[in-house]
Amino acid sequence: MASSNSYKLRCSIPGHEMDVRGLASAVFPEGAFVSVSRDRTGRVWVPNSSPDQGFTEMHCMSGHSNFVSCVCIIAPSETYPRGLIATGGNDNNICVFTMDQPQPLFILKGHKNTVCTLSSGKFGTLLSGSWDTTAKVWLNEKCMMTLEGHSAAVWAVVILPEQGLMLSGSADKTIKLWKAGRCEKTFTGHEDCVRGLAVISNTEFFSCSNDTSIRRWLVTGECVQVYYSHTNYIYSVAVFPNNQDFISTGEDRTLRIWKQGECTQTIRLPAQSVWCCCILPNGDIAIGASDGIIRVFTEAEDRMASAEDLQAFEDELSKTTIDPKTGDLGDIKIEDLPGREHLNEPGNRDGQTRLIKDGQKVEAYQWSVSDGRWMKIGDVVGGSNEQTSKSVMYEGKEYDYVFTIDVNEGGPSMKLPYNVAEDPWLTAHNFLQKNDLSPMFLDQVANFIIQNTKGHEVGPAQPAGGDPFTGSGRYIPGSGPNPSAPVGVADPFTGEHLCFVFNPLMLHSLVYTPLYSAGGGAYSSAALRQTATNIYFPKTDGVTFEQASVPQIIAKLKELNGGAPQEHKLSEEILESLDRLLVSVSEATSPKPPPTIQQVNLLWKASHWPEDIVFPVLDIMRLAVRHPLVNESLCGEAEGVQLCNHLLSLMRPEGRPANQMLALRTLCNCFSGRHGRALLMAQRETVLSRAADLATVCNKNIHIALATLVLNYAGCLHSQPDLEGKAQCLSVASRALETVQDKEAVFRLLVALGTTVASDQTAQDLARSLGVNSQISKYSSVSDPSKVAECCHSCKMHRGHTRSPELLVNNFRVVIEKKLAVGVVAVAFSCS
Repeated sequence: MASSNSYKLRCSIPGHEMDVRGLASAVFPEGAFVSVSRDRTGRVWVPNSSPDQGFTEMHCMSGHSNFVSCVCIIAPSETYPRGLIATGGNDNNICVFTMDQPQPLFILKGHKNTVCTLSSGKFGTLLSGSWDTTAKVWLNEKCMMTLEGHSAAVWAVVILPEQGLMLSGSADKTIKLWKAGRCEKTFTGHEDCVRGLAVISNTEFFSCSNDTSIRRWLVTGECVQVYYSHTNYIYSVAVFPNNQDFISTGEDRTLRIWKQGECTQTIRLPAQSVWCCCILPNGDIAIGASDGIIRVFTEAEDRMASAEDLQAFEDELSKTTIDPKTGDLGDIKIEDLPGREHLNEPGNRDGQTRLIKDGQKVEAYQWSVSDGRWMKIGDVVGGSNEQTSKSVMYEGKEYDYVFTIDVNEGGPSMKLPYNVAEDPWLTAHNFLQKNDLSPMFLDQVANFIIQNTKGHEVGPAQPAGGDPFTGSGRYIPGSGPNPSAPVGVADPFTGEHLCFVFNPLMLHSLVYTPLYSAGGGAYSSAALRQTATNIYFPKTDGVTFEQASVPQIIAKLKELNGGAPQEHKLSEEILESLDRLLVSVSEATSPKPPPTIQQVNLLWKASHWPEDIVFPVLDIMRLAVRHPLVNESLCGEAEGVQLCNHLLSLMRPEGRPANQMLALRTLCNCFSGRHGRALLMAQRETVLSRAADLATVCNKNIHIALATLVLNYAGCLHSQPDLEGKAQCLSVASRALETVQDKEAVFRLLVALGTTVASDQTAQDLARSLGVNSQISKYSSVSDPSKVAECCHSCKMHRGHTRSPELLVNNFRVVIEKKLAVGVVAVAFSCS
């Protein structure tokens, strides 16, 4: 069969009504494949004998109550000699079909969120991955085990040919290797969500990611090659039968063919998102896209579409519009573009893109090696580096941009309106809330806005350290203006140079109690001064969250109260009372009347507002509990347990990020008073257990608050012989270090570890048994911020400074010898 060594269109299959999200080559009938779509169906396609070399729909499968997002083929068995089809959907279910029936044979239930990836193995084994952060192993109609370890959605799973080895890729940027239900290895290197995995052999596999790269890995952990060519998210990757060459598709509208490690051909599609691909047994390639069309490409000349159909495909492509803000073409400057004469020069590689000006129009062309010419791939509709004067109408209002956002939870594309004067984090936050989407997308959506509006920001920059919910000049939960402080001490938790003004309301604040000296002449507390080898721990005074802007908090409270349901509206009298309470506990140094019991009672009542509007009340509570009178009133024996339970109810993993963060910060600030410390120590097991669950929420401010809470517990436990409490602190800190990536949160967790084991040999031994040493080593080379690596070295030196391994061994020998002398059975001890 003749081959052109270049893939061209074989046929287009317009069977689905919405995005095609998954494809899989079938075992039966010969040459068939299966597709699934957001139109809630799966379809089996078989090659037909017509001159157009197309495919005919064999049957349409239904069974999901919502969008279908993935598909795989379960290999033939004695019971099912034609194999089975498994599909996963937005209804959290997996439907299993026979090859010739449109209704499911059975339905697998167990996941708590969208099933977005499936893979099959030997003996009918099925592996699934979900937005609930887990992967599950199924056999027949039963879930055999649940794989837990990722901190975010599991985008991709594959089963390696070697029995028992499985891989999962996640939105937490990691890949994990599993054996017998246990994570054997974690692969790191990708800088964004891992979206696809493909097996090369027993020992190698590919991964693709939103970071626009494809990586080749050894199962032993090494990344042996990184491939770059895509200009936007990469959604899928598939390997040719030779186990070397492969294909990939992505958000840059392309299918790319890779041979001998190089991208040898780029095929651009007239659809924005090319979601999925599969390689058919004859070497043809099927791809599914956001326009609902399946397209099949072939190298075989006798299977290629007619000249008329090829021209029609090229014409369709040339009529598409390309917005450079999507990242498809990189950052461009329209005014610098050449004219049409630039197309007289041949390209350097297949898929190379050139932009030219034709009068007032900008056109995009792509070089085709096989045709030896530039092919038009669309008209460019604006420059990414200049503000367009045109406004876009959306829902009756004008916006600078109206983005089409697809967060890939299985739902349809959604519109995100944005004006350059707005804060991208607040816009992203509101967008996710409006569409009832997971808060783990906050960073992704906000960064998408920032990247695609480069050069168009107006107004003052967001203050450093501000929470990513609102912008400068707007209310930010838990934040406020930084105090102007003279150069002096640089606090290791904030990096700020702080003055040391005594304020009785901040007895445990970072502002009042510096942890270490910043240099000659800087303040250094004799009580906290350490040896030169350790300047970070033990940290025994509470760390609190102090920043606040009283006017912004009150303004937001009144704004939300205005739109609150009638049964939840606060009277003007209550609002004024809360205003006076906030002023009385604020940082200002002018004399103020103390809070009253009535004000505290009204604060407690208001804290039970609906969860979507309660966050400014929590911000007031966060500040108020620092005051001795409020601390005693809310944290005392009678009310304290109620306060704890209420805050814990707001910290559910599925709760709202702003509430989770502020509840954690309120608990941290409770440590500033005697009654708060007593309450939290009594409720330690429950509080730390619930807080630990928030390590899986992708939000750096929540992670910092979580780390601070663990640190405050470690400080309180430091001088106490409470091994159970210290064990829980070590366990939570160790668990959090597995998922937390923000360096400030990591730093505070490291200080918490050091504080927990300081001067307590048993706690040090327990920490080593938890594998803390390897976690410390992982961050010992971090250069920015330097305090992370310094703290790591202090942890190591502190352990050696107190008691060296040799001394430990010798001491135990003495103990053993003494016990042997009196006839006591000795227990062998090994010191790592």
